[in-house]
Amino acid sequence: PFIGRTTFSLEAYRTLLGSGEFYRSLRLSLWIGGVSTALSALFGTAAALLLRRALRGRRWPLLLFQLNLPIPHLVGGVGILLLLGQSGLVARGAYALGLITRPSDFPALVFDPYAIGIIAEYVWKETVFIGLIVLAALRSGGTQFEQVAATLGATAWQRFRFVLLPLIAPALRAACVLVFAFSFGAFEIPFLLGQRYPSALPVLAYRSYTDADLGARAEAMAMSVLIAVVSTLLIALYMHWTRRR
Repeated sequence: PFIGRTTFSLEAYRTLLGSGEFYRSLRLSLWIGGVSTALSALFGTAAALLLRRALRGRRWPLLLFQLNLPIPHLVGGVGILLLLGQSGLVARGAYALGLITRPSDFPALVFDPYAIGIIAEYVWKETVFIGLIVLAALRSGGTQFEQVAATLGATAWQRFRFVLLPLIAPALRAACVLVFAFSFGAFEIPFLLGQRYPSALPVLAYRSYTDADLGARAEAMAMSVLIAVVSTLLIALYMHWTRRR
């Protein structure tokens, strides 16, 4: 009301859905969420398969694998910045080895258009989450079924494709839905490691809300509602799969 808007209106949504900047940010957020989820699922499943064999009578491999669980995402983002930035540890190491003439020649892996730094942080963190869920599914009975398949002459690939993959698929799907919902709607890592334009959707919503033009707050709130709707739908899908299982 203090900027003259006193009646209910969907004008903010119409403005938002007609904005090219909104769709560019949406594509970037979908890219970050999709690639982060796919790589985390791949690495998490591979880690779970390796850990299942390494855990025979030993607990330390699992302890080492989950060391980063209590580390906040923001701390991980700062670590990625110090590691992969053009003045970071990897760039300085490449310069010391003579691979580049100066640290600024190192390829941009943060504040880049492909969000490599953001994706790297999410993969580092979420691989452990997915790996632990898949490992729990594998340990719930996969060994016995795999042994039967091996007795019947199945190769290692056939045992994974026709025995283990169907066994872990429900848990893997549910974990991927949660990881995508988080990486799509999270703010701090895209804000810390992302480029200014286009920015991820949550960052765009924040910048619109804190804009000097108070009229932009309506679009910021509309963006926040749309992000919440997408996340809610994904969580509902997760709950549906969980109940089916």
